[in-house]
Order: sequence, then C-alpha cells, then structure tokens
Amino acid sequence: MKDTTGQGDEDAPAAPPEVPARAYSKAVTPEESRDSLFDDLSPDSPRDWALSFSMAADAGHRDELRQPGTDDLAPTWASFFDHVGTDGLADLNRRNDNLQRQIRDNGVTYNVYADAATGQQRPWALDLFPMIVSPQDWAKIEAGVLQRTRLLNAMMADLYGKRELLQRALLPAALVQGHPGYLRAMQGVKPVGGTWLHIVAFDLAHGPDGRWWVVGQRTQAPSGLGYLLENRIAIARQFPKAFAGMKVQRLAASYRALMDGIKAMAPEGENARIALLTPGPYNETYFEHAYLARYLGLTLVEGNDLTVRDQRLYLKTLSGLEPVHALIKRLDDEWLDPLELRSDSRLGVPGLLQVLRAGNLLLANAPGSAPLESSALLGFLPAISRHLLGEELAMPSLATWWCGEDAALREVLPLLKDSVIKPTYPQSGRDTAMGQSLKARELDEWSGRMVRHPDDYTVQAWLPLSQTPTWTGEHLIPRSAMLRVFALADGPQSWRMLPGGLVRLAPRGQLMASMQRGGSSADCWVQTEGTVDHTSLLQSAPSTMALAQHKRPVTSRAAENLFWLGRYTERAENSIRLAQIVLTHLGGEEPNSRPLMAWLSATAHENSLVLPDVPAAEQSARVFARSLMAGLSPAPGTPLAGQTFSVGFNLRALKASAAQVRERLSQEHWNLIERTEAGFASDCASMAADAEYATTEALAALQNASELLAAITGAQTDRMVRDSGWRLLSVGRHIERLITLSRALMLSLEHGCLHDQAGFEAVVALFDSTITFHAQYQQRRDMVALIDLLVMDRDNPRSLAWVVQTLRSRLAKLSQSATPQDAVLAQGLPDPDTWVLADLSNWQRHPEGERHWGDLEALLEDCEDAAGELSEEITRLHFSHADRKNQSL
Repeated sequence: MKDTTGQGDEDAPAAPPEVPARAYSKAVTPEESRDSLFDDLSPDSPRDWALSFSMAADAGHRDELRQPGTDDLAPTWASFFDHVGTDGLADLNRRNDNLQRQIRDNGVTYNVYADAATGQQRPWALDLFPMIVSPQDWAKIEAGVLQRTRLLNAMMADLYGKRELLQRALLPAALVQGHPGYLRAMQGVKPVGGTWLHIVAFDLAHGPDGRWWVVGQRTQAPSGLGYLLENRIAIARQFPKAFAGMKVQRLAASYRALMDGIKAMAPEGENARIALLTPGPYNETYFEHAYLARYLGLTLVEGNDLTVRDQRLYLKTLSGLEPVHALIKRLDDEWLDPLELRSDSRLGVPGLLQVLRAGNLLLANAPGSAPLESSALLGFLPAISRHLLGEELAMPSLATWWCGEDAALREVLPLLKDSVIKPTYPQSGRDTAMGQSLKARELDEWSGRMVRHPDDYTVQAWLPLSQTPTWTGEHLIPRSAMLRVFALADGPQSWRMLPGGLVRLAPRGQLMASMQRGGSSADCWVQTEGTVDHTSLLQSAPSTMALAQHKRPVTSRAAENLFWLGRYTERAENSIRLAQIVLTHLGGEEPNSRPLMAWLSATAHENSLVLPDVPAAEQSARVFARSLMAGLSPAPGTPLAGQTFSVGFNLRALKASAAQVRERLSQEHWNLIERTEAGFASDCASMAADAEYATTEALAALQNASELLAAITGAQTDRMVRDSGWRLLSVGRHIERLITLSRALMLSLEHGCLHDQAGFEAVVALFDSTITFHAQYQQRRDMVALIDLLVMDRDNPRSLAWVVQTLRSRLAKLSQSATPQDAVLAQGLPDPDTWVLADLSNWQRHPEGERHWGDLEALLEDCEDAAGELSEEITRLHFSHADRKNQSL
C-alpha cells in the first residue's frame, strides 16, 4: 500500500550524491587566519556576519538558516546571533575547542562496530550550533507525534489481543505474523498499567515545503535519550545567554514525568524498584545506558544480574535477591528471554516473559513491538488511524510502498531511481539502497530481487532533508539533518513530548544521516511562547532521610568485576615490578649468581612473563630477556596458546573488568586505565618494530606503566565509595598479593637466592620494600631481618601479616553489609597472632647441605592455599548464588 501523505532510522537519506559547489558570500583565502574572519565585525553586524560566512543550502533542500525564498536570516537564527553578539562570534573557535574537550573529558563515546582503524570506541561527535525549532513548528510536531503514539499503542493492544486489524485486512498478516519480531508468546498478555509503549522515538524530516514528515519510528529500545541530554548540557554551556534569552524549553520535567509515570503503573507504586537493562559495554550506545541510569537514579543491570523466582524478577546482590518491579530495557525484544525467544541469547533473563504474563513486572517497552518499526507499516497507518482513533493523521509520512502487494510493486518499479529501497524486516540483514546512487545495471539487479522476493522489500519516496548550519572553524556549512523526537508515558495510556530531540547530521555529500556511517549530532532547541519549565529531577527524588537510609545495591556482576578489577590491578603491578627486576639483572654488567638466575627464571615462568618452552635464564640469559620483552604485550590477534599472560595481557584484562563497572568509576579513574593500557601497548609496538629489543626501551615502558598504575591504585584507594563493592575490590587485590608474594618467597627459599646480596635485594624489591628495609636495617642482609619486614611487620602493606590482617578486616566489614558467612571465610585465613619470628627464623640443614626453613615454608604454603580457597568461596557465595536457591529479600 502507498501512503501519499514515509525513510528513516539510522539509515536516513540525507543529500543527493552530487553536491554542487557553493560560493560563500565573502571569499576567504587559505592564507587568512581564523581570527581574520571577525575583523570586520561591528556591534550591529552579527546577522550580516552569519549571512556573509555561510553557504546556502543545496538546491532542493530547505535552508534552516534563511527564510524561504530570501537571503534574510530566519527569525529563530536572527534571534540566536543577536544574543550571541559580536564578542560571542569572535569566540566561536574557543567555544568549539571547549566543547570537544568537554566531550573527551566526560568520556562521551559511541561504539562503532566496523571502525577497525580506531577501535570500537570513538568520541561522540557533536556540532557547536543547535537546530532551532520555533513554537509554531513544535506545536505541529507535538500534535502529530502524540497522535501517532496513541495509535501505535492501540495497534499493539489489537495485534496481541483481538486482532481486528488483521481480520479486517487493514494490515497484511505477512507484515505482522510473518515478521520475525512478532512474539506469539505475548498473545493475550495485558501489560501492567494498560500501556504497551512508554518510550517511542520518531525520526522526522523537514521538507522543502516547510512541512515535517515522519520517516520512521523506533519502539523496541529507542536510543538517544541520554545523548540528547548530554548534547543539551554541553551546548547550553557554550551559549548560556542565547539559551536563556530565547526561552528554550528545559528537558528535566519530561524525564521526571517518565519516572513518575512508571512508578504510578508499577506493581509496587511509589516504592517500586526500577532498573535499566543494558546489553553491556560492547553495545554501541552503552555510554548513554550508564549516563541515563546515573541521571535517573536507576540501577544499571545486565541480564545475568537478574533471576526469576516464583514468577517474580529479582536482582542478584551481595545481600541476596532483591525484587525488581519495573525494568527499562535497552536491548531488542528477541534477546530478552532465552527460554521463549532466542535460545542463544546471553543478554536476557530466563523466564522474563512468564513474569510479564503474571503481571508482576512493568517492562518499558512491552515486548513484541518490532513489527511497528517496519517502514512498510507507514503506508497502512492512515486507514488504521481512521479505524482505531476515528481521526486523520495530523502529520504525514513519506510515500511508502510495500512490495508484497502486486499493485504497489508494479507502481514502484519505474520509480526506483528517485526512491529509497529498504528491507521490510530490518532483522533480515538486507541493506538500504539509495536509488540516486545506483547505476542502471544495479537498478535492474534490485528490480530482479524485488520481483523474486517482494515481501522482503519496501520502497520510500526520497525527500531532500533540510540543512542546518554547522561550524567548521571558518565557515557555517549546511548539513542535512534528521530529527529524532521522543514521546514519554507520564501515566496510564498518557504521553507527553520531550521538548527537544537528537539531531543527526550527515557528512557533506553523503546520503545517510547515520552515526554508524560517520555522521555527527547536534542539539535541538525548542522555543516556547510560555513560561520555561525549570523543574528538576531533585524535586521528585525521595527525601534526604530516605536516601541516607537506602544504600545503592551492589549487583553480583558488579561485585565480581570489581573483585577482578582489584586482582588484575595487583597482578599488573606485580608483573611490571618482576619484569623490571628480571631485565635489570639480566641486562647488567655484573655477573649474576646461579641461584638468583634460577629464581628469576622460575618466578617469571610462574607469573607467565615468558612462554613455558623458553630456556631458563641460567642457560641463556639473552634469549630469556628477549623472550620476556617480546611477550610484554602480544600483538592483537595472537592465538591464546602462543601468547604470554604478561603485563599487556593484565592491563587489557584490567580495562575489560573496569569497563563492566564503568558507571562506578570516576572519569579520571577510567581515563587513567585507558591511558595506561593504550600507552603500554603503543610503547611495546614501537619496540617490536626494531630488529633488536632494547632493554632500555622496555624498562622505560615498564616505568611509565608503573607510574600510571600507582595513580590507578590511588584512585581505587581514596576516590571510591567504601561500600561492599569496594571491599570486594580490596579483597581481590590482597588475595592476589598474598598468592604472588607467598609463592615468590617460597621459590627464593627453594633456589637459595637469599644467601647472596643481589638475590636478597631482588626479593626485597619484588615486595616493594627496598626503601623501608634499608631505613630500618641499614646494611644487614640476614634472614631474621627479611622475615621480620616481609612476613611479620603489620605496618608494612607488602608484608604477609599486613595482607592477611587486611583481608580479615575487609571480610568482617562485608559480613555486616553483605552476608554473615563472610566472617566465617575470614577464619580460614592464617592468624598472624600465632606467628612467632623466632620459630619462622629457625632452619635445619638437609643431608645434602641445603638449609630447610620448615616453619616458614609451611606458613608460605598455607598462605598461598588459603588465598586460593578464599577466592573460590567468595565466588560461590557472592557471584554465583549457588547455595541461595530460596533466599530472597
């Protein structure tokens, strides 16, 4: 069916492939500096400057900067430049630099799947100038979008209820029951509160005729609510005078209304626990998941944070299972429940749909809305609106043909050159094609595909998108723009518009306004003729007393990642220190004793700094050193069996664990982690480019990483809230320290390296206690002094007694905030109160003449085994919930 009164989503058409060159009103030579652009400004000339240094929009596109048919500024932009003034215009480049710095400092990222050159993450692209929407235009948008939201919600109720639309042939069954996103498991389900759709996004285009057109809609897990909020905060800071003077409507009231609406409809009402479900840090929009959760005060959860018991949903926390009453999902429906939907999904929660059927959970949005996202649907909406609402659509869609209808297919085949070819079912993996970019042969090929599989294709008329001004550093350049707006539920079957939106900008000369294809974004300022709403989310927050009494839960997944963040941080520090000691001794001019070489070899092998088949250092010091340097940071793609688990591996593992708890780390903390991992990998890549590995370069890279790790340790120690999650991070660090140092000291006894000065100093250095030892014992090199400082001294954070004492203290605190069993775990650790220096310093001589430190070796073995067992018990108790089948809170 054709709707003559629909292109859009991430692959929205933007501009014709051939962009004609446009001349500026004022020519500027390359030799002119940026500052020269503002030399001619006078107090009454901001408008003249804007017209002089801006390109006109491409032919056929609406120019948002200018009034139609004239060379005058549009009233909205005239007001903007009046408020910015001459001083503001002269300051544009500094403001733009501040904006980009703010984006980087705030860690705003968008993950690009196919960006092999820069890795997965890249900074969020945001232009300095907003798109400005007048009150008159916004009133039309608001009326049309709210009407369509009511319509889509009514369609969901019908498709999973009476199915009158199918029975009356108002909607082809192939577009619904043939759609892979139609969920038969939801048939007959009535969502909590009677509302199916709580967050609906519409992609709008401003046509050459001044009308706003609906290009597409997103109902499963619409993205953009977090990014547009960050855009608003960033741009409003750059133009505070214009933002206030132009009466730009604020956003907070809409977010507050959404939260109030969810609480009003949730089973527990005002006391409902609301969580935000994310696919995880590898999703392209993960930043906004964490950002929204923080802004709205929600718990950010992944599928394995949740479990279903007795048709109710629970959050797995260190304190047990806590009920969840409402869930805002940020993943598509097919991944929600591996029991009833995709069985290979690791992102969802087994049994989640059964919780919905039981009416024990509000899920925003209700599953099953994927058919509403099909572009083919747009052509059928006018008739459906008349049937369900008794109303004509207030906002038109682009002309749309579903090729599954013979008449539509015959009509559209001759029009392909001026149309957009889209997949009817987005999950099919088929591409979107712009007719204008296709050659005659390619058009014939597309026509053949469409004739063979007509149901799979939908065709939309191409619309030249309006072009909004963007700043390049020297000029205002028009770029094609697509506006995504949001309708948010503020109560049962009631919605309100968020007064703003996410503007996606197409690169000049490209056809798609898509972030995945290198596009950028802009803020959207919606002006109001009334009073600006200064509502704050704080006004709807619980009382300060209630907040003080309610601590943020620590999910089991977050706790596990914090635990391993601690372990990998400690492991990275230890591996760096050990690598420095090995390279220093093997690269020195003084000959090393055989016991020292044997200890260095054994300890490096134990800590996976070299591959197992590398000859020992005492056999070939040069080969051993080169192997160690080669394995410091294996190149990406190296098979697991062929790489070491050395410094580079540990830093990558540290970063991976931190990424899973990104929302709990400060921006400075995260930046340090990224800098350390990337810097060390870069240093090692530079070393590998040389034919000969240079010990000096390797030691410099290790020193740089060591200094940054010290800063990371400081951030973990003094800049994180000391809740149960932090205690598990600390427990992880100290378990790792106890295992590594106990084993290293045991190996030093086995190889006898403590009997010569170099070996003695090397062991003390591995314990990071050189300065303390010399300050306390001067030049003494006896075992009593070493055991006293490295084993017994409870003031030395690297001694075994201090580590065990700290572990006992952390577990005691955990038993008060998490589970009482943590106190029992502490009893499995050796008790430093029973250690006696005289006993540990006793030794016996073996018949072969070697010294045997019986009590000390037994203690070291006991410490290593106890640390390993503690790690296993913590995993069982806090992360897997293996013995908590019936416990819930």
